Amino acid sequence: MVLGGLMVVLGGMAAPVAAWADDMAEIRALHAEMQRLEAKVQQLEARHGMAAGNAHVLAGRTLRSGPRPGASSTSVTNPSGQITAMPDLSRLTIGGPALSDDAQAAAAAENTMTESIVPTQPKLDLDSSSPLAITQTGVDSLPPIFRIGGVSVRLGGFIDFSNIYRSKNLTSGPATSWGAFPYANSPNAHTGEYRPSAQLTRLSVLLQGSPTKDETLSGYIETDFGGAAGTANSYQTNSYTPRIRQAYMTYSNTKWGFHVLAGQAWSLTTGYTQGLLSRHEQLPPVVDNNQIPGIVFTRVPQIRFIKDFGRKWWLGLSLEAPQVAYAASGSAGDHPMMTGTDDDTLASSGTTLLYNNAGSGMLNPNAKYSMDVAPDIVLKGALDTKPAHYEVYGLARWFKAMGQAPGGPIREHVSFAGGVGGDVTVHVIPRYLQFTGNVLAGEGIGRYGPAMLPDATFKANGSPAPIPEIIGSMGLIGHPTSNLLVYLYGGVESAGRRTYTGSDGFEYGYGVNDLSLSSCNVELITGGSCDAQTHTIADLTVGGWWHVLQGGYGAVMTGVQYTYLRKFAYRGGDGASPTTGGNTIYVTFRYLPFQ
Repeated sequence: MVLGGLMVVLGGMAAPVAAWADDMAEIRALHAEMQRLEAKVQQLEARHGMAAGNAHVLAGRTLRSGPRPGASSTSVTNPSGQITAMPDLSRLTIGGPALSDDAQAAAAAENTMTESIVPTQPKLDLDSSSPLAITQTGVDSLPPIFRIGGVSVRLGGFIDFSNIYRSKNLTSGPATSWGAFPYANSPNAHTGEYRPSAQLTRLSVLLQGSPTKDETLSGYIETDFGGAAGTANSYQTNSYTPRIRQAYMTYSNTKWGFHVLAGQAWSLTTGYTQGLLSRHEQLPPVVDNNQIPGIVFTRVPQIRFIKDFGRKWWLGLSLEAPQVAYAASGSAGDHPMMTGTDDDTLASSGTTLLYNNAGSGMLNPNAKYSMDVAPDIVLKGALDTKPAHYEVYGLARWFKAMGQAPGGPIREHVSFAGGVGGDVTVHVIPRYLQFTGNVLAGEGIGRYGPAMLPDATFKANGSPAPIPEIIGSMGLIGHPTSNLLVYLYGGVESAGRRTYTGSDGFEYGYGVNDLSLSSCNVELITGGSCDAQTHTIADLTVGGWWHVLQGGYGAVMTGVQYTYLRKFAYRGGDGASPTTGGNTIYVTFRYLPFQ
């Protein structure tokens, strides 16, 4: 009986053991077949002058212009709409264009590696004047990871670790507050700061679907950890929060040459490397999250309409979220421009003003928000030629404040502001050296510069007085080798005067020249008073990126950047002309797992 039972048990185990053995044999056979096919691929690529080590590199890259000539494509359908894994990314195809129209025609010219690649060229492309892997996340150049129904999903981003040194203590994270460099009266002007940070770590998702062969719908989300909630600190856990960098949807129709964007994105005032489509902004390849003084940009909610004419001429109209920074709070020497606490009162006329409010709802209750009339409007035209890209645009803005003279009614005051600007990108030596330049001049344009000079002050009756300003920069971006990028930038932001003389004989507004400013140079450990008003901020920046490693494990880059900054104030009535300056140094390491 025992022997019979044992035979039954062993017989029951035999089937699973045999099935397991068959599975293992099949796995070994599959491995052998994969090795044979890989060897065949290496032989074919060697025959065409390509290094065997580039087999996987080219497999991912050629997706950007469709499958390889002569290669069969694998179309994956999923009527149920469930998530479908796509492990064989090298043969993946998407219904419709491999890259959306909105995913930029410029990719083919500046950021695409094709089968003509030489073996020594790295997978990550640094040849552009604004490489997407550095300035954005490079997600457009990557193959889809999976599909949700008819929507392809691409992932992008990098892990960033930046070491920041500043010769003046700004108590600032990886976004330098360029306008906050202190004068000699502040103890922070006599000591530096070291601040390591991983807040610039960035993640992105690109969703794309094609209703027809001429139409593409896209959704793009980009986030980093630059948020600082009330609980954020650097004591023990460095609990900095994710935030929206970009979050927008787009519609593109190649037949009509028509493109629409709605959501938070870089402003249309920002320069572009080619065309006017999103994710190809001409951003300097710098590390600092606040760019450098002289660069024109905002990143705000907007709705944008673009028309291209043969992919050479472009016309764009953007309606963008407004916000106004007033030079109003605080005192001006012995004659304060404003008095009061909850409401500001013009010292020259006694007019009480209301021009901003604390946030509520989903806005920050600790921040002030201006009283806005209409969106900022940007109208831009662009031209693409082989040697260069040109842009010219106009900017319109409106400012509002509420005023009440003593004993009088409440009145609403609205002022118009704006400016004109232009951008250029020149391929001085194609693939080796580019020149970029931008300029914006007008009134009330301070928010469009990284130095954050004020947009406006006030007239005697309480109406907003836009401040004249000019913002501009020039840069050279070089590529000595395929894995090295170097850059040199110079920028300036300068605010003009907007003043009036009160009944007491003093000047009021911005850029007044009868203030007592000698205290700005008096060194006090407790900090002294300084009511200097900034005239000009200028900088010189030099840096570079080295593409260290590349492979199936991703890419590794390291960057070094140095910026020298100088800040000049308007001369005071006592003859004092406060100036200050400082140095910033970045040493950055990035791991790009998707590249």
